[in-house]
Amino acid sequence: MLERAIAWFQDQSTTDLIWIGLGFFAQFLFMMRFVVQWIASERAKKSVMPEIFWYFSIGGGILLLAYSVYRVDPVYMFGQGLGLIIYFRNLYFVWNNKKHGREV
Repeated sequence: MLERAIAWFQDQSTTDLIWIGLGFFAQFLFMMRFVVQWIASERAKKSVMPEIFWYFSIGGGILLLAYSVYRVDPVYMFGQGLGLIIYFRNLYFVWNNKKHGREV
């Protein structure tokens, strides 16, 4: 099995390996948003959505969208594109509430 994995990696172009690395990094950012949300909720003893959740969502979403465009995957393009609209909108609400002195 290890030999097959090594052979697969050797068959990939440098460009493909870079994009695969970017895809894994994007997935890591996306995962981190749930980690920070979980930690914040545990500390508060209630469900909490910290502001950084939206930054991780946007970072992961942009990179996953770029990855899906490179891989020509319309399902992920649609999902990430729509998700980015929602993440930016939520971040707008956070900024707007801070601007007007309301609790976020």
